[in-house]
Amino acid sequence: MSRVGKSPIALPQGVTISVSAGNVVTVKGPKGELQQAVDSDITVEQEEGNLVVKRPSDQKRHKALHGLYRALINNMVVGVTTGYKIEQELVGVGYRATNTGNTLDLVLGYSHHYVFELPKEIKVSTTADKGKNPTIILESIDKQLIGQVAAKIRSLRAPEPYKGKGIKFVGEVLRRKAGKSASKK
Repeated sequence: MSRVGKSPIALPQGVTISVSAGNVVTVKGPKGELQQAVDSDITVEQEEGNLVVKRPSDQKRHKALHGLYRALINNMVVGVTTGYKIEQELVGVGYRATNTGNTLDLVLGYSHHYVFELPKEIKVSTTADKGKNPTIILESIDKQLIGQVAAKIRSLRAPEPYKGKGIKFVGEVLRRKAGKSASKK
């Protein structure tokens, strides 16, 4: 039995949930509104201030969808109440990040700049303090979207294992390699 799907979703104060025709779940909260289409086999019900996701049978497919949609709806509830924030660090000499509105301009050691247009649902800010690596801060209510955008930014210059240069998440621990050692005769 799915342990993720069984647990109810607690609804904080100020969050309203509605299930419309076509099994589309809409979550409204203080930070915004999100929608998610749910499989027709899965039912979403509101019971005593909690949200419960139910499945019709114990088929493998239903078990998988049960946990999936419970997690997606929970991510939407957390997003509209507190939101999500991802910080990325640029490690390398001459690496810079600047933003103008939702346009991110990255200098990553290539012969050209990367100009990255972010979706309007994501707020971006950059910091460049002296003595510290430049940082990109992404904020959004949509966990899937912010994760996808952060992965795309990281893929422009993924951290390499020898010197650790590249774009990494703040707090991420990289596995480093020793590199070449001098030959002995």
